[in-house]
Amino acid sequence: MPDPRTDPPAGGSEAEVLLGFLEFHRTIFRMKTAGLTAAQRDQRLAPSGITLGGMAKHLAYVEDWWTTQVFAGRDAPEPWASADWDADPDWDWHSAADDGPAAVEALLDAAVARSRQVVADALAGPDGLDAPAARPGRLEGLRLRWIVVHLVEEYCRHNGHADLVRESIDGQVGE
Repeated sequence: MPDPRTDPPAGGSEAEVLLGFLEFHRTIFRMKTAGLTAAQRDQRLAPSGITLGGMAKHLAYVEDWWTTQVFAGRDAPEPWASADWDADPDWDWHSAADDGPAAVEALLDAAVARSRQVVADALAGPDGLDAPAARPGRLEGLRLRWIVVHLVEEYCRHNGHADLVRESIDGQVGE
């Protein structure tokens, strides 16, 4: 299979470079979870309880939380809106095993599509990466730039986790 990654741009605007890195790491995560069965996606690397399926669902939640809810100020889409977060604060991680790989991948695809649209709309506006979040919460002065960098960081961290879990499943290693 050809490598689906596109290197982030070495030049360009700040937004182009940041979004290039975000897309690069989104693709890496997809590569690390590709071709696995439901049982493999739910396999854990002891003593950790994280799974590749849980990671994928968590990343879908992270995409929706930061761009759709915090930045754009919209209500949580499903399944987040009806999840019982009080009963299980890590519901995104734990419920993935009940969904199956195709459903989790579709959830991640939809969340990424919403994120891309929110970011594109903001970048088309007058403030660009300096656009303020509609609901900054405890992060007074939160801007789109911070959110995009945080998404890059989130994918980078979980790509490292995914490397370890994937290698324990079938020996496949990343770069």
